[in-house]
Amino acid sequence: MHARMSHPVFIFPEALQALHALSAATGKGGVPSRTLALVHLRASQINGCSVCLDMHQKLARQEGETDERLITVAAWRDAPYFDDAERAALALTEALTRIADRAEGVPDAVWNEAARHYDEQGLAALTLAIATINVWNRLNVATRQVAGAVWSKAS
Repeated sequence: MHARMSHPVFIFPEALQALHALSAATGKGGVPSRTLALVHLRASQINGCSVCLDMHQKLARQEGETDERLITVAAWRDAPYFDDAERAALALTEALTRIADRAEGVPDAVWNEAARHYDEQGLAALTLAIATINVWNRLNVATRQVAGAVWSKAS
């Protein structure tokens, strides 16, 4: 397997810095890092981004995430391993990632459920985290980056 091109953020290092800064900012929004890890995985599953799936499951494991939760995040509605706040974040992730799939974009019911669990700062962090992982997914998928290989070139 070979990528179509060098990763765009290596061609424009300021883009890499900006995306890292955005990720760092969202980490300060009061949303638990375990929840953000689930958000990253779920969006990456939807978008078919092997690079992000590989990377984020490794990072989640390093932070103590369980195999049960990592394996079942794609079926979170039917798995008993997620609390209500995580479920609301995952529903928001799916709606925002699949924004073009419905006329309403993000349905009020999905947003309102997320708002029951997260204050405005938390909602802002979640929204930015979802948007950011979608950017990474699109960059990786468009250029056919290879899981496990892209970041080894950066060092």
